[in-house]
Amino acid sequence: MKISARNVFDGTVEAVKLGAVNSEVDIALPGGLKIVATVTNDSVAELGLAAGKAVKAIVKASSVLVLTDGADVKLSARNRLEGTVSAIVDGPVSSSVTIALPSGDSVFATITHEGSIALGLKVGSPAAAIFKAPSVIVGASI
Repeated sequence: MKISARNVFDGTVEAVKLGAVNSEVDIALPGGLKIVATVTNDSVAELGLAAGKAVKAIVKASSVLVLTDGADVKLSARNRLEGTVSAIVDGPVSSSVTIALPSGDSVFATITHEGSIALGLKVGSPAAAIFKAPSVIVGASI
């Protein structure tokens, strides 16, 4: 199966925290990184999500925010992947930003061109990819 989402990470479920309607799923990625997803309890059951299960964490590039100079910034978004800008493709309206992670993976973000300029993004500059837990789609073989 091919999908249009640009960010697809192979991982392993580290923990599932059940709530009344939704669950929080902690996903360990290679290189010690972690992604947190919020999915319905029905999805947890249907996918058989439990510690040790291999999964894919999927995030659309349009759901990823780019942060620079954010060492002291506190956000409600649970996912923050630190890396280095490895590519920028500027268009008149939008920019595609690729952030290389220390693990060798990359995160793709689609942001406004004005936002790219305001952040002063350049290849080689440090940046973080930020996205909320409900923006993560979890896929698993059943």
